[in-house]
Amino acid sequence: MTPAQIALVQDSFAKVAPISDQAAIIFYDRLFEVAPQVRALFPYDLTEQRKKLMGTLAVVVNGLANLPSILPAASALATRHVGYGAKAEHYPVVGGALLWTLEKGLGDAWTPEVAEAWTAAYGTLSSYMIAEAYDKKEAAE
Repeated sequence: MTPAQIALVQDSFAKVAPISDQAAIIFYDRLFEVAPQVRALFPYDLTEQRKKLMGTLAVVVNGLANLPSILPAASALATRHVGYGAKAEHYPVVGGALLWTLEKGLGDAWTPEVAEAWTAAYGTLSSYMIAEAYDKKEAAE
């Protein structure tokens, strides 16, 4: 990611942060709409899950300028997700729901440049997490 892309992600997330609970509700509604099979991986009451999602996003977004600082937490998160039943093929679906949510939340502030920056950020982190969670597991088998 370029410094300009990092700035776009951070600036746009700052606009979503004040409505974080609403954004998380929109995200999970969208995720379960496009991938109803993943609903079983989550608790019935999503209150805490929504807080975790937005908290994790905040840490990641704030750490993008120093990516190595957030990679250990991303690796641990990826490993935990395997335990919850997440599969590598869920990552693109989650990414699509996230980008859709950001587009809805940001409205006119969702420009092609912002979309490209978020796509790069999600692609970078999800590729790393998939490699950490599944490639290591397969290598050990």
